[in-house]
Amino acid sequence: MYHREKRGERSDFAQGGRRRAKKVCWFEQNNVEPDYKDIRIISRYITERGKIVPRRLSGVTSKNQRKLAVAIKRARHLGLLPFVAENIK
Repeated sequence: MYHREKRGERSDFAQGGRRRAKKVCWFEQNNVEPDYKDIRIISRYITERGKIVPRRLSGVTSKNQRKLAVAIKRARHLGLLPFVAENIK
């Protein structure tokens, strides 16, 4: 039978029946701003193919995701980060 109140509900559980762990923004936790010069931290948020990791996967807040994207693009432009991964070229 169709229940209208259950239609819009979202479960806290993943499909396997386990509760999802809440992702915490690393930048908020450590009180650090995303900076284009800090390649070690920025490279965590880039995939193997050189793409910027989306917010829903990285757990970064929307404000810091925008700053992170600008920092990554700035580092790429200055030659600190590659535009594309080496093994794909």
